[in-house]
This record gives sequence, C-alpha cells and structure tokens, in this order.
Amino acid sequence: MAEKLISPGVFTQENDLSFVPQGIGEIGGAIIGPTVKGPALVPTIVTSYPEYVQLFGSTFTSGSSVTEYLTSISAREYLKHSGALTVVRILGTGHSNASASVVGSGSSNAFVLNTIGDGAVMNSSGSTSSNDLLANGTADNIRYEISSVNEKRGTFTLLIRRGNDTSKRKVILETWSGLTLDPNSNNFIGKAIGDQYQTLTTDDGTFLQPSGNFPVKSKYVYVSDVHEIPDYLDANGNTSSAYVEWLPGTGSGTFSGGDDGSGSSGSSLFFDSITATNVQGFDPDNTATGSNGYDGYSNAIKLLSNADEYDVNMVWAPGLTTEDHSTLTDELIDMCETRGDCFAVVDPCLAGQKIIDATGEGTKLDTSYAAMYWPWVQTTANNKYVWVPPSTLIPGIYAFNDKVAAEWYAPAGLNRGGLETVVQAERKLTHGNRDTLYEDNVNPLATFPGEGVVVWGQKTLQKKASALDRVNVRRLLINLKKFIASTSKYLVFENNTSATRNRFLGSVNPYMQAVQERQGLYAFKVVMDESNNTPDLIDRNIMKGEIYLQPAKAAEFIVVDFNIMPTGATFED
Repeated sequence: MAEKLISPGVFTQENDLSFVPQGIGEIGGAIIGPTVKGPALVPTIVTSYPEYVQLFGSTFTSGSSVTEYLTSISAREYLKHSGALTVVRILGTGHSNASASVVGSGSSNAFVLNTIGDGAVMNSSGSTSSNDLLANGTADNIRYEISSVNEKRGTFTLLIRRGNDTSKRKVILETWSGLTLDPNSNNFIGKAIGDQYQTLTTDDGTFLQPSGNFPVKSKYVYVSDVHEIPDYLDANGNTSSAYVEWLPGTGSGTFSGGDDGSGSSGSSLFFDSITATNVQGFDPDNTATGSNGYDGYSNAIKLLSNADEYDVNMVWAPGLTTEDHSTLTDELIDMCETRGDCFAVVDPCLAGQKIIDATGEGTKLDTSYAAMYWPWVQTTANNKYVWVPPSTLIPGIYAFNDKVAAEWYAPAGLNRGGLETVVQAERKLTHGNRDTLYEDNVNPLATFPGEGVVVWGQKTLQKKASALDRVNVRRLLINLKKFIASTSKYLVFENNTSATRNRFLGSVNPYMQAVQERQGLYAFKVVMDESNNTPDLIDRNIMKGEIYLQPAKAAEFIVVDFNIMPTGATFED
C-alpha cells in the first residue's frame, strides 16, 4: 500500500487478478519431403492447399506419367482440416536456384533477379516458338519482362510472368511499377522487391543465415547485384546519359542456373515401388557426407529442432520407414522428445511386408512422442489409384480430430478415425491381427463393411504402461505445455512476488478449467505460491510452478455383461 498509515481510518486498494492470457494461435504440423518446386530447406508456413500449390507445386511428369509426391498428397489431406502447415522441401546436396541478369541499355548488368524456388524446375531459358512461347517454360517456373522505361524519371516496371505463357496471352503473376536504381528512393528495386535470402549454415549448429538488407516482398524473386545510381535526378530534375545507360531495356527474359544437386542413380521410384535406397528419387539410407537424401532430411529435422523459431505440434516424413531409414526416424523422434512439444508419426516398413515386420518395428522403439500405423492404404492421386504409407494420411486424421473435438480426444474410431479418401487397405485385418499389432504398439488400420478403412488404435510407442502410452494423453500434455509456455514468457524478468505468481495462476487455472469442461481432464491442481517458491529458489531467480493432472482416458474396451435370469426373476430399478 502506497499510503502512509498514521491516523486510524479505512483504506482500500485494488489487486487486478483479471489478467487475460494471450491464447495460442492455430499450431499446425510440419511435413518433410520432396516437392515439385519451392525453396529447399527453408521451413515455410502455408495456410491452404491452393497456397501450397502456388509455392510448392502439385503434379509433375516422371518418365511418361504424371504423378504426385507423397508430400503433396499428405498436404492436401491435412490442409482440409487445418489452417497451418510448415513445409520443408528436400533437394539434393549442392542444389541452387535460378537467376537472370537484367542488362541496361549500355549492355552492362543493371541488376540480377534470383528465383526464390530452387532446382532445375526453375530454369525457363531455351528456344522459343511462335508468340514467344518458351520450350522450357512451364506452369511451375517463371520469366520476367521490363516495360514502361522512363529515362527522364529513371523508372521502369517489372512483370513476373508464368513460364508457359505467350506474348499474346500473358499470365502476369506480379507487377512492380515505378521501380528505380536510386537507393535513396522509396521505390528502390532492392527495397521494393527485397534482396534478402537465407543460407543453410552448419558450422555452429544448423540454422538459416540471412543475407541482404531488405525483406523479400515478392513471392517469386529477390534482387541482387544492383548497380545503384544515387540521386538519379539532380536538383534541376536532369540526369546524365551515363546514368541512363544503366536503366534496363524493355523486353522479356528467362532464368537459368537452377540445379537439383546430387541425384539418385536410375529412375525415381514412387508409391509401393519405393525401396530403401530410392524414395521418390532420394536415398535416405546412405549416410555418407554429401549423399543425396540423408543430408536433406537430417538438416530439415535439425532446423525444426528450434522450438522458438518453428512452432509445430506434429512432424512426419512420408516415405521414410523405421525399418529402412532408422537413423533418420530416430533423429525425428529424438527431436520431438528434446523439444517436448511435438509428436512424430512414423511408418514401420515399406509396402508388401507382413504383420511380423510391422510388429518387429513397434517393439524396437520406446517413446511416448511417436505413434506408428499399419498397413499401407490405397488412395487417389491425379485421378489414379496409388498405394501410400499410413503417415501420408494419418496427420489429416489428427487435424480432423482437433477441428471437430480437441487434441485430448482419441484420433481413432468411427467418429473421428475414418479415412474417407482411402479405397482399400493393403490387408484386411482380422480381430486377431489387430490384437497382434496393438499388443506391440502398432495402431491397426481396420476395414469394416459399410464403413471403409478406419484408424483402430491410438497407442504411442511407449513400452511402459502409463497414461502416456496413449496418443490423446500425450497430445493433451503437448497442448497444455504450449499454452503455459506461451503465457509464461510474459512473466520472464518480472519480479518473483505474489502478484506475479497470481498472474500465472490467473491465466493457467481458467484454461485448465476449460480443458476439464471439454472432457480433457478429470481433475487438476495448480500450485505456485510460497510453498514451492522458497527463499532459496527466489534467490536463484527461479519461479516454480507445479501442475497435477488426471488426464481423461479414452474408452477403448467396452465390456457389456449379458446376465441370463430364470423365469420369474424381477428387475429392480
């Protein structure tokens, strides 16, 4: 109390305990795998499948057929029910993006345009036919055009066009008007479009090192090597011919230099043809430095280990199996355990295997931060029936479960576990088969007449019997930890007093109560007071809280006793 108490009287004061916690926004999963296009090894959030297609593509031609990566199929199913997905594209070691040198009227480079997307798919240079149609132009790459060059003002317009358009039917993706080479202008090309790019660095941990000064505003390109012309116009509004010759000339241009990096030998294999050493054109089994496949997946996992930078609640990499790519799947699970706030969905084995192969993988692992499903299933991709590993579609079930219920409900059963896009399972499991799989912590994908294929289990890979051997309980804990972490960070560096501790209680208790009311908890207790914040802890700058939970359990086994009574027996109410 601030008042000085001398004479008797009644004094009032206020303690504001109505602190409203900032709720956590929608947190989606993260998928690792190859895509048609897009930035490689740059975790990128998409909020819808059309946005995914715009950034990462959908179908592509392999040999004589049009196909899809498992990444695209999984993203499509997941984004039906979730508003956020982090995509990490895999490419070969030594991959690069494409670029185009834009020449001024004096035949010197005015600036360089660089594609944000990596790989050979971004190369549009080559021969042209009628209407300026590019032989190498596709819907997945781009070309550029310079127009409206104004020598008096020193301005020009840059158009980013789709790679397969024509001069008569231009498909303009972006328009940047009034650009200038004058760094003192607000419409300086480096500032207007952006010149920053990120480089994967592994010298001191694995992270993305930004280069450049201005954030990229374009969805397709960034600028580099700009020939700057400070104060293009003098005080009288005049310029010299020496400046004019650096302005880009009108016309269109293409991109080249994109590279996929080290490639696999032979043709890429897809769907049920995938082998241990050829997963959609990559070899995740080869751990040698600079190999095609392993390095990309491993670096993607290391990037996602940064919980402060990438807020995700689930990670999966369709195409990898614990049997054939154990080094990578172990890294994936270890990353989830270290973060403590995300969950891995993994596959036991490739297509065509037996139950004993799946159960053998289930018994090898011991973690509550991952779940395994079997068998493979058949779904539709590009109007064809294809076989995919369960991890392709299971995350979509999790997203649907969270949308219609919550993380602490079981993502299984006829209400929330139906795989609607699945045509059939690789094997129709009997009740005995399901028992065998479930006993070894492999969640069965069961087939029921009239219902189709359904997720019929929700065990984690934890061997010890506890509440955390179920998916819904582990995901409940992940949800609670994410909320408490997001709320408590506002208390860091605040004084360790009863008022600060009451702010914590005032935010956590209502949230826990809401979870209990939504059937996530039977009971809970939150303690943060003088009893656990002793003088010793306070002197060490530690504020401690304790939360006691009784998680709600899913009814997986329903036992109904039928009692046959003799004639004349009565039934009491």
